[in-house]
This record gives sequence, C-alpha cells and structure tokens, in this order.
Amino acid sequence: MGADWALVSLNWLIVGAALVPLRELFPRVWSFRYAAGAPLSLLGIAVLHAALITLIGYVEGLHVGGSDLRRQSLILGKSVFWATFLLCAAYFLEGAPWTISGLIVIAGVLHVAALWAWRWKLREYGGPARGETRNVLIIGAGAAGRRVAASITEQYDCGRKICGFLDDERPRGNGVIGGVADLARIARSKFVDEIILAAQPDSGAMQRLLSEAQRLRLDVQIVPDLCGCSPVGIEIERLGRLPLICVHAEQFPVSGLCVKRLADILGAGSALLVLSPLLLVIAGLIKLDSAGPVFYCAQRVGRKGRLFRCYKFRTMVRNADDLKLRLRHNNDRAGPFFKMSCDPRLTRIGPLLRRYSIDELPQLWNVLRGEMSLVGPRPHPLDDVAGYEIEHLSRLDVTPGITGLWQVTARRDPSFHRGLELDREYIRRWSLGLDARILFKTLIALMQGSGQ
Repeated sequence: MGADWALVSLNWLIVGAALVPLRELFPRVWSFRYAAGAPLSLLGIAVLHAALITLIGYVEGLHVGGSDLRRQSLILGKSVFWATFLLCAAYFLEGAPWTISGLIVIAGVLHVAALWAWRWKLREYGGPARGETRNVLIIGAGAAGRRVAASITEQYDCGRKICGFLDDERPRGNGVIGGVADLARIARSKFVDEIILAAQPDSGAMQRLLSEAQRLRLDVQIVPDLCGCSPVGIEIERLGRLPLICVHAEQFPVSGLCVKRLADILGAGSALLVLSPLLLVIAGLIKLDSAGPVFYCAQRVGRKGRLFRCYKFRTMVRNADDLKLRLRHNNDRAGPFFKMSCDPRLTRIGPLLRRYSIDELPQLWNVLRGEMSLVGPRPHPLDDVAGYEIEHLSRLDVTPGITGLWQVTARRDPSFHRGLELDREYIRRWSLGLDARILFKTLIALMQGSGQ
C-alpha cells in the first residue's frame, strides 16, 4: 500500500514538472499558482488522489496476497477510475476550470500504467503474484491433493506449476515423485518455491515438515479442509474456489530487489553507451588477432536453472569447447568448475583481455536483458553444473552476476567449495550496500589487472 501511495505521488510530481514549460507556452490554459517553479495546488491533489486510490484499492482487496495479476488489474482500474471521478466531480462542483479535471484524468491514466507496471515487475521477484512460474510440490496425493492440482491446472494465470506429489502411502507414479523424506532433495533439484499441504500428518511430522521448509526457504500453504474448518476473510488465498491458509511465507526484500534491477539497467546501459568506442576497438583487435567470431556465445545456467546465452569477447581459439574435454585432467580448481592458469586455448590477445576482465564487458547486454545482474554468483557452463551436488544448487536461487563476492575475496583460490560458500554468504547477507562494496572492490581489482 505504501508503494502505491508513493507511486501516485511521484506521478503527480512528474505531471507538475511537465506543467512548468506548458504554463510558459500556454499561460491562459494552465492557471496554477507557482512557488519555486512548482504548482502549489498540485500538492493537495496528489495527496488526496493517492489516498483515494489506496483506500478504494484496499476495500476492493487489491493488496490481498495470492490474487492473480488479471484480478489485480481489474481492481486497479476500478480504484483509479472512481478516485479520479470523485476528484473531478469535487473540483467541478467547486467551480474549478476544466483544465484541472483534464489534468486529473491524464494523471489517472499515468497511475494505471505505473501501478500495473509495478505489479508486473513484482512478479519477477517474489510474492504470490510473481510473473515467473512458482514451482509447487503438493504433500499428499489423495483427494485433497488432486483437488489442489486440478485448481492449479484450471487457474492457468495463477503463476504456479506443479512439480509433483510427495506421499508416503502411495507408490511412485501418477504424479507421485517421492516421499516426505525426499523433500530437501526434490525441492533443490526442481527449484521448488512453495509446498501445499494436502495430507494430514501427525503433529511431529508437521513440525519436521515446517522446519525443513523454513530451512529450504519455501512458502507453506495448507488446505483448510484438513483442519475441519471453512475459514473466511481476506487472509485466505483462494486458488479458484479452493481456499488455502498460509502457514509460512518467506519474506523477500522486494523493494530492494527492484532498486537493484533499476541500478542494473542504469549501470549497464550507461556503461555500454560510454564504452561503445572501446568495444568497437576491441572487436577489431580480436578479428585481426585470430580466425573466428568476435563474440563467444554459450549457454549458461541462470536463476532457478534457466538457460540463457551468455556473451563474452572471444579470448580462445575457435574449437576451445572441444579441447576442454581433453584438458579436464589439468583443471586447477577442485570441483566441477574448470579453470587453467596456463590455458593453451588462449589467443595472443586473450590473456590481456582476461587480466583486466575486458572479455566480460559484453555481459552488460545480458544485464540489460535481465538474465544477469551487475553483482551475483558467476553463471557456470552446463557441463560444470552437471557436476553439482544437491547442496550446490542453492547458488542458483538468485540471478547470476558479472562480479560477485568470490571475485573480490578469493578469486585465485582453487577450491570450488570455497567459492560456493562465498556465494551462499552473499545470498544470506545480500543488501544494496554489499553490492556497492563489491562493485567498488571490483573496480579496484580491474585497475590493478588482477584477473586471469
């Protein structure tokens, strides 16, 4: 709710800023009083409009957890429409000029666009209305579990995908992929976000299940039929006609993640613009240095195991991937991650590009596309990820980055497990301040040429 109020107020500030030049061009049309270049009367309109939209939205259930984006869009439009209508009616009855009503209507359109875009972006990072599909495990493959599965299937826009059922009393098959004891392994391997309890375990099993879900950072919902009750109220999420009670919900720093994404877009976009002449020079040198393409494009494993094409300046010979299999026994790193200090596949210009991490600059395009971030665990190739153990998959819970805590702390440490622990530490301690410190240390490392 606070974010909605802030967005509406920010929209009015933008409108006010736009009115400054308009008033100079059309002094008879826009008749607002100004102080220090800003319309004073807009302040009251902004506060009142934001309060009305937030209040109507709250009454209509706009901020209820679990509501899908389509329902939120309808409520959002209704809230902005009635708030705008009431405000226009009040100013019309007061005898205000028609330009004020027109201004309020224009601002209302901006509010709908901004608030809808805000919710769409939230779907990427967390909460019941996230845009990426939430992977769901259903505990219990009985009648209640099948009803949950049917509701998820029917509600195609609910943002959930069924990974399978866990059931100790039924054989494998027909959607049953394991027992409750397999929760940790399956939750990691299938990147599960949420479990829905549709069976009635004893109190001890329930406590163990909740503890394991909290350790794995999973949301937990329960079908109220198991409790012998039919709850009502806005705290209950409805999956079609099936109510769900939230037993445990992971808290995501949504606002901080949105700021991080905004910083990624601004930082990557600005860097690409400023460095474009340098990128062209580097591309020419690579082309003159050896035969082959300028860019090395290969699939990497990103957040939640999704594959994406990662871009780098080519620093190796054309058939480097084929030669990698023959060089595996010379790996300097302990674990699935492959690295050689004196790699024979490097081109003449390759070591220089790697020393100052210039080969990573094209990944700024991956950052703009949302596949990577400026800061995060490094994305690994498919063959390295194939060697992961179950506990290693936790590093895929976040968006990979161009630089990270490992790069500025123990870049030359050959231990894969040391790098993994630093990635986990970054995920546990994440904050915007930590990202800023990592970026600062990365710039220092680049100037010192400590890459390899």
